[in-house]
Amino acid sequence: MKTQQLVYTGETSVKPFSFAPDLIFVFGNRELLENTNLTVQLHELYPDAIFSGCSTAGEIAGESVTDNTIVISAIQFDNTPLASAKVSLTDVDFNSFETGKTLVSHLPTENLKHVFVVSDGLRVNGTDLVKGMRAGLATNVTITGGLAGDGAKFSKTVIVEPDGVITTENVAAIGFYGDSISIDFGSRGGWDSFGLDRLVTRSHENVLFEIDGEPALDLYKSFLGDRAKDLPASGLLFPLSMRDSEDRAPVVRTILGINEEEKSLTFAGDIPQGSFVRLMKANNDRLITGAEEAAGIAMEGRGEAPEFAILVSCVGRKLVLKQIVEEEVESVSEVLGKPSIAGFYSYGELAPFNKNVFCELHNQTMTITTFREE
Repeated sequence: MKTQQLVYTGETSVKPFSFAPDLIFVFGNRELLENTNLTVQLHELYPDAIFSGCSTAGEIAGESVTDNTIVISAIQFDNTPLASAKVSLTDVDFNSFETGKTLVSHLPTENLKHVFVVSDGLRVNGTDLVKGMRAGLATNVTITGGLAGDGAKFSKTVIVEPDGVITTENVAAIGFYGDSISIDFGSRGGWDSFGLDRLVTRSHENVLFEIDGEPALDLYKSFLGDRAKDLPASGLLFPLSMRDSEDRAPVVRTILGINEEEKSLTFAGDIPQGSFVRLMKANNDRLITGAEEAAGIAMEGRGEAPEFAILVSCVGRKLVLKQIVEEEVESVSEVLGKPSIAGFYSYGELAPFNKNVFCELHNQTMTITTFREE
């Protein structure tokens, strides 16, 4: 397995890789992706390579976090077959469950080991997307990935399709096959809940209308105080912890949008009616410790360090950590043994919370996928 990485700033030119890649990951600023023909150039140079990537709320390259760049990571495998799939949300009437199910139906099933998915970050219900993918895959196939970002603008997100085309309102996946590849993962947050559990009294899928019988937006604004005027971006600093049953660990949900007329909040994933929510806040040390824990989970039972890792961390973490945001990436790199690293700050992370459990949507986590060929 060979890896090579380039960081494009808009002023630099694209240089050929030292090998012919099988897979090219591209994570970058949305406007830069849309306004350059970078991926088209790369596809012309490497017509046999499969592309995967999306727009971001910040790019990760090695131990650095950047904005307004495009991080390009090329991989050549020794003995790992790949397959790709894509689905346009318009073709399935924006039904996220059908999107996920249709997406994985395009991947050959024999010897399929892992699926890495990138999705539009604003028009997809991440919970239903993952449920649809799980419904169409064998239980031993693992899933990780992320929802595209758009800085703190929440205006539009794009993905990089397998042929390098930049599109919006689409979802794409890469399938990894065979026993030569070892793929591991870990996901942790580090946010602290505070206040009382509150009952979700009215919701529909990922739209929350009432908490304890009160309009959700009004109640949430009362929590935020002066920060309410900066919604939805300020909501990234105060996510909700959501628990929908006694036997499941709480998951974190982040606001993607608000509706002043309906007094509602729209989240990246479901907030079921009858579930309980609590407000959350962060401190820097706990977030960095959470990132280290995610890396530790990815390394469980592994004697050797991975060769490549993709880090998908939530935009909310970046807004909290500010100038020390690179510390969470550095801590992950240290635990993983300093492999080649690429990644992005996202609007949602996809991974199992623990080994041997199913994939689900997370918010406000550091989610890691590691790769090593045996």
